[in-house]
Amino acid sequence: MKMMDPDRRSLLKSVAMAAAGSMVAGNTSLPIVHADQAVRDLPNADGLTWNKAPCRFCGTGCHVQVGVEDGRVVAVAGDKAADVNKGLLCVKGYHVGGILYGNDRLTQPLLRNNGKLTAITWDEAIETIAQRIFDSPSTFAFYGSGQWTIPEGYAAQKFMKGGLGNNHIDPNARLCMASAVTGFLATYGVDEPAGCYQDLDECDVLITWGNNPAEMHPVLFSRVTDRRSRGETVRIIDIGTRRTRTTDAASDYLEMKPHGDVAIALGIMHLLIENDNYDKSFVEKHCNFRGAEASEPTLQGEQISEDDFRKRISKYTPELVEELSGVPADKIRMLADLFGNHDIRITSLWCMGMNQHTMGTAINSMVHGVHLLSGHFGRPGDAPTSLTGQPSACGTVREVGTLAHALPGGRVVAKPEHRQQSEAFWNMNPNSINAVPGYHTVKMFEQFTKPTADGGDITTMFVQVTNPGQTLPNLNALFNDKKDLDDKFLIVSDVYPTATTELADLILPAALWVEKNGVYGNSERRTQQWFKMVDPPGQARDDCWMTIAIAHKLFELGYEGMKDKDGDFIFAVKDDEGEEIPIWEFEHYYATNVDKHLFEEYRQFTTMKHKNLAPYDEYVKARGLRWPVVEQEDGSWRETRFRFSAFDDPFVKEGQEFDFYHSSSEDGRAQIWFHEYAPPPEMPDDEYPMWLCTGRVLEHWHTGTMTRRLAPLNRAMPTAYVEMHLEDAKAANIRQGEIVTIESRRGTCELPVWIDGRGRPPRGTVFVPFFDETKLINNCTLEAHDPFSKQPDYKKCAVRVKKLAKVKS
Repeated sequence: MKMMDPDRRSLLKSVAMAAAGSMVAGNTSLPIVHADQAVRDLPNADGLTWNKAPCRFCGTGCHVQVGVEDGRVVAVAGDKAADVNKGLLCVKGYHVGGILYGNDRLTQPLLRNNGKLTAITWDEAIETIAQRIFDSPSTFAFYGSGQWTIPEGYAAQKFMKGGLGNNHIDPNARLCMASAVTGFLATYGVDEPAGCYQDLDECDVLITWGNNPAEMHPVLFSRVTDRRSRGETVRIIDIGTRRTRTTDAASDYLEMKPHGDVAIALGIMHLLIENDNYDKSFVEKHCNFRGAEASEPTLQGEQISEDDFRKRISKYTPELVEELSGVPADKIRMLADLFGNHDIRITSLWCMGMNQHTMGTAINSMVHGVHLLSGHFGRPGDAPTSLTGQPSACGTVREVGTLAHALPGGRVVAKPEHRQQSEAFWNMNPNSINAVPGYHTVKMFEQFTKPTADGGDITTMFVQVTNPGQTLPNLNALFNDKKDLDDKFLIVSDVYPTATTELADLILPAALWVEKNGVYGNSERRTQQWFKMVDPPGQARDDCWMTIAIAHKLFELGYEGMKDKDGDFIFAVKDDEGEEIPIWEFEHYYATNVDKHLFEEYRQFTTMKHKNLAPYDEYVKARGLRWPVVEQEDGSWRETRFRFSAFDDPFVKEGQEFDFYHSSSEDGRAQIWFHEYAPPPEMPDDEYPMWLCTGRVLEHWHTGTMTRRLAPLNRAMPTAYVEMHLEDAKAANIRQGEIVTIESRRGTCELPVWIDGRGRPPRGTVFVPFFDETKLINNCTLEAHDPFSKQPDYKKCAVRVKKLAKVKS
């Protein structure tokens, strides 16, 4: 590559940082901002081009301007025209361009023979996969990701459920967002938040429920802290199991026991009823009360009366809640008084703390219930909002429905009419889609790591865009046992070697981020598009192409499911003359915009649950649009900020102030749930006396596959660690920096100790981030999961901490 002039490099850096640091005022008229409006103050030298893209990391959906010169990304700037981040980026976003250029990029397909990886051709790789599927389609599983683009996830969905009639497809979002999904569905009958990021600009009180947005979603958190710097008063209440950087910015810190959030929500609702200061009018007009059935609980639950709700909630007095949660009774009263005040606006934020929870669905639905019961809903600043950890966990997993039980657009495989609609959209023969849900993630890997002779009926698994060898709970049981099974075949598509490729039988090199076209959907229902800007290295190719190429090889082998009812290939794309473009051949894949073809086909699915999307070309012009997006009389397309509220949602019935138009009780009402508190599935005891919680850090994203290749971030946070309380460390004669063993009933992990560091856990608890592939804390975590969402609980299991006999340097 031609080296950039040092002065020009300095200019690029300074301009990019300035662009990222500046803020522009919000615009209430919701304009569509065109791509050329944000690059006027960026360098415009010969050979340097700028284009928009969403950041590759978390679910916030910040936009960046990507500077390309000589076929290489050379600069990144925060996109000032983007409403999400208004030019600001976090430390990971500033370095996102570098994720393409790690020294150990995978560049050719590799097949394991006799324990050794050897290079093979793409034709051989596709043939190998297709033949295994052809020989046993029912024992094949596809494990995907909230990092899949919308077209990638849609192609995988159509391939599996339409082409193979096989529902064994699930995403890693099962490990992070599934309980948020079931909480939304149980409450509103439709998934994803009613509010948007504007709530952060307008709330009087922000409550963080067991999450740490100062590190995990720093650009969003800055929208709140920035208001204080402008003289506004915003009260931040941090409810957590350890002190974090969010606590440092909080007005109040309420330290709870693990699982305490369930009791807190019950206690707030009890006091709203007891003090008679809930929003009677809102509840009478717009809500029902619901309780979990005593046996075989479902998301539908049972409708109960307000009197019954009052009786059930009555025992959750502040004193009982203090006993269950550890939060003082007067602080529970303080929370209830705030929710009882209708003159202020309250936004609740949560992420993995409420989702990775064996009562995840319950606590999600009950925090929604707190907002509904109190009437803190449906106005800007009054909102219960779940945040996502992956860039398209919403757009690809939840909207496209790449879950074992789901179909696109909010449909489910168990409903005949939903199967029939999907078959019609896909032009498939009747009964192509299997009515039985596939295996959720934990079950899928249980079956894959169990010998076939013992009933392990998943024999081939394709993993795309994720790293289960590091992220699954109880890794020894759910992943590591695969290494001794010769009859199981693991295919992994990735950009770098990972803990998962360690056990892969076939490794496929993948294109990353702006090395391909893409569409993401972020946490506020915002659909965001970008174009390919640079070529991937070596033979790395698009994940979407891989799926289509495998499907076409099956088509060539005569597999009937890869033909639609007219006999055409299920992914056929034709030119203006009606000739098929061979998109399964990589040299022809970019002869057309495959993303656009798939997106326009997918759009048909989005209207049933009012998740309406605009045409693809509208997203080309915009920095994302929040669905539902509806066409106006003048032909323009209007996004929706606030669902279910008449002032903004075009689908609210005329004359209604609020309309929960997908109500599970089919009466336009939301559901206020009661769930009985239940203890965690594993508690500390004499043998394993401490709580373990896992999570992330500011500098690294998830398993560190990308961020660990970025030298500035890796230097800033080079290793995982265990946070301990000083008194616990003293009692065990453990000093700062010493190596200890964390041990659970499932496995062990060796880590250096950090006392009084960035996070400060209370006595009896430890915290470990999971980004470090050399220190796999998920050897210790528990696979116990929520009964509704099937999401595992990474936030609480019992461990002991042992000092090593010999201190390592």
